[in-house]
Amino acid sequence: KHGRLAMMATIGFITPFYAKLPGYLSPSKDIKFEDIPVGITAIAKVPAAGWVQILLFAALCEFGLGPSIQEWKEGQPGDYGRGALGMFGPI
Repeated sequence: KHGRLAMMATIGFITPFYAKLPGYLSPSKDIKFEDIPVGITAIAKVPAAGWVQILLFAALCEFGLGPSIQEWKEGQPGDYGRGALGMFGPI
């Protein structure tokens, strides 16, 4: 689990050096994706509401929409009960 997170963080750190999304990060504050610097300095440029959205999305990905915390603690790592690639039933 932590390896996947580390890989995503690395890609997220490297990608802005090569490409940036078009459009606005925050239309109300007139901040474009192009205006965000690369590297650690980008942290201070993202509005607080953006960080809240990022954290809420991460929590949704981690805990899902409905599983209980007990199920999360006791379940087998990586076994979501959906079978191979999440497309088939349990095998």
